[in-house]
Amino acid sequence: MSFYSAQPEDLLFDAARRGDVAYLKELIDSQIDVNTQNGKGFTPLIVAAYDGHLEATKLLLDAKADVNVQDVSGNTALMGVCFKGYGEIAELLIAHGADLNMQNGNGGTALMFATLFGRNKLVKIMLDHGADTSVQDVRGLTALDLAHQQGNEEAIRLFAER
Repeated sequence: MSFYSAQPEDLLFDAARRGDVAYLKELIDSQIDVNTQNGKGFTPLIVAAYDGHLEATKLLLDAKADVNVQDVSGNTALMGVCFKGYGEIAELLIAHGADLNMQNGNGGTALMFATLFGRNKLVKIMLDHGADTSVQDVRGLTALDLAHQQGNEEAIRLFAER
C-alpha cells in the first residue's frame, strides 16, 4: 500500500490554485520558495493570477514572488490575466512591476492576448500603462493588427485614441 506524500511545493501550488490565502500564508511563513516552478514552468503566482484569485495573488506578491517569471512557453502571469480578463489582478501585477512588453515564445504580449480575446477592459489598462503598440509577434503582427483580424472595433477605437 502506498500513500501520497505531497511535497511542500505541491501544497503551495494547490493552495494557489484554490485561492486558499490562509494556507498560502502558512506555507509562505514556513520559508517555502514562492518562486518555485513546476514542470510547465508555472509558479504559484502564475497559477493564482490565472485562476482569478486576487487575495492569493496579493499575498504571493507581498512575499516577493517574481512577477515576470515566464513558463516554458514564455507566458507570464500578466499574459494569463489578459487572456482570462481579470482587470483588477492585471492592475496589481503592473503595480508590482510586471513587464508590459515581455514576449512569449510566439512573440505575443499581454496586450496582444487582451486584444486577441476581446478583453477590451484589459486593452485599455495596458494602453493606459504604456504598453508598446509597435511590438510584433513572430508573424510580424501588432496588437492593432490582431484587433483588425478579430473585427474588434472597440479595441481599434482604443488604439486610435492613443
